[in-house]
Amino acid sequence: MSDSVQRYLASLPPIRTHLLAGALLFVQATSGLPGEQRIALLGSITTEKATPKDIDLLVTVGDDADLSQLAALGRKLMGHAQSRNSGADVFLADPRGAYLGRICHWKVCQPGVRMRCYALHCGHRPYLYDDLKTLTLKRQLIAAPPIVLWPQVSAAVASPADVEAILLAPLRVAQARSAGAH
Repeated sequence: MSDSVQRYLASLPPIRTHLLAGALLFVQATSGLPGEQRIALLGSITTEKATPKDIDLLVTVGDDADLSQLAALGRKLMGHAQSRNSGADVFLADPRGAYLGRICHWKVCQPGVRMRCYALHCGHRPYLYDDLKTLTLKRQLIAAPPIVLWPQVSAAVASPADVEAILLAPLRVAQARSAGAH
C-alpha cells in the first residue's frame, strides 16, 4: 500500500465515530415521521467493541405508517456506512412488540422488480423487507432495547463514551430544546 493511501486511511475517523455520526443524522432526519413511535440503538455499537461491522437501529412504526421516507433515509445511512466498508440495518417492529422485518434497501420496492428479493411478502407493505426466515429479533429485545434514542434518550446499559458524546448528548440537547419550545 502506498504511503499516500496509508496517510489517507490514518486520517479517517475511527469506524465507530463514522457509524455513530451516521446514526445521529438518521435519527435527526427521521424522528417524528408520521407513524414512527420509537428509535433504538442495538448491537455491538452499544458495547466497547472497537471495530463493529455495522450499526443497527430499531424503529417502532404504526401499522399504517408509510415507510417510503424512512426507507429513503435508511438507504442514506446504509450508503454512509458502506463508504467505510461497513453496514447498517434498520429493523422494524410494530407497537405491540412484534418484529416486522427490515427496511427494504431497494429504491424501487415492488413485486417482480428484483429477482433477488427474499422478502416473504414482497410489495404487500411497500419498503418492508420481511425476510423472517433469515432474521428475527426477540420480543424481549424489542420491548427493552439497550439504548432508546427517540422520543426520549434512555439507556438500559452503560453507554460507551463515544456513544454518549457523539449520539446521546446531541440528542438530549435537541430533545430538551424541543420540550422547552412546547
